[in-house]
Amino acid sequence: MTAPAPLSADAGIELDIGGMTCASCANRIERRLNKIEGQVRGLRTMIEEDRYCLDEVQQINAVSAALREVALLIISQHVAQGVQLAVREQESDGAVEDVMRVLKAAMRMRE
Repeated sequence: MTAPAPLSADAGIELDIGGMTCASCANRIERRLNKIEGQVRGLRTMIEEDRYCLDEVQQINAVSAALREVALLIISQHVAQGVQLAVREQESDGAVEDVMRVLKAAMRMRE
């Protein structure tokens, strides 16, 4: 079975993620990525200024946690779209396979 085709952001699909549309979810992800960029710039400055090692490690942990949150947002959006598509197309097998593939990829992030 092939993965369901992604729904476009302009399709106006209401996701079950706090009532957000695909476009609003993309905006949330973009805001988080902008924040992460700032954290990484701050980390670079800390390293250039030879700041205390523990402070640098804590900043790295904060960036890593923020990236995991972005991944969860993306996964949530993908799963919600897949479920809606599966219901609409009555294609549950392909949707389950797709969700499992995404979850397996997410679990590899932790390694």
